[in-house]
Amino acid sequence: MAVGTLSEVWGDVQRASGAAAAITELLGSVADIEASRVPVALPDPSLGVVTFEDVSFCYPASPGRSALKGFTITVARGERVALVGPSGAGKTTVFQLLLRFYDPQHGAVRIDGVDLRAADPAEVRKRIGLVPQDPVVFGADAWENIGFGRPGATEREIRAAAEAAHAAEFLDNLPCGFATFLGEKGVRLSGGQRQRLAIARAVLRDPAILLLDEATSALDAESELAVQRALAALSAGRTTVVIAHRLATVLRADRIIVLEEGRVAAAGSHAELLSQGGPYTRLAALQFDQAGAQISSGKFNQQTNLAT
Repeated sequence: MAVGTLSEVWGDVQRASGAAAAITELLGSVADIEASRVPVALPDPSLGVVTFEDVSFCYPASPGRSALKGFTITVARGERVALVGPSGAGKTTVFQLLLRFYDPQHGAVRIDGVDLRAADPAEVRKRIGLVPQDPVVFGADAWENIGFGRPGATEREIRAAAEAAHAAEFLDNLPCGFATFLGEKGVRLSGGQRQRLAIARAVLRDPAILLLDEATSALDAESELAVQRALAALSAGRTTVVIAHRLATVLRADRIIVLEEGRVAAAGSHAELLSQGGPYTRLAALQFDQAGAQISSGKFNQQTNLAT
């Protein structure tokens, strides 16, 4: 029995050794994105102006395929811009570059006129709030999960953020209120509740720039309505960039950018893009199942307005 036990222990030692080697390799890796030795200071307070200047980018894993090609847009302070297009058009890449997870091979990405390559990445990310499609919920209580948005925030500030995101109503009904353990990945919460928790985190962060990655695509109608109300309150007065797969969620955007194969195929308001025809009209026809005559008529606008 002793020999058998020793063999089991030796197997555990080998597994631990392999895991330790992998961790050591990870800790010793050098990030491709580095802060400038003399970073350029971003304006304070932030204006929230986002600019992509003739940006071309290929992912390291696909050096021969451009995710963005000559991409140029400017998002003004307080403007709400939606990015639409088929899968692989480059919508997520815009967010990746704006958060400076990668640097473009050509062109420049700027916030408030400062090239992100010249700025401190930590300062850049402090000005950005992200509400992803699949939010991260830690195995902790609501105080810690929301407080992650701004370490050092008081409980009063965390509760105020939860109320602004319409999350306090369901958190107060949990067995221990905000102190209730939410489970790994938030298993004790519904999809809409997890989204509102992520919105509360963004509210607490108080960012100048808000990135929304189709935060309501996987929700039922009732949850979507609650999340949309929270998002409307959060985006008020902020520069907002939205990735949209469902066109009904972006009809009220100030400007809609249609992407195709990494390029800007069209830009304008919902009504302007419908009148132009082209890729946006085709997307609208597919999603709302309307004939071409209905798309160009008032019937389509009436139905899509009801959908929002």
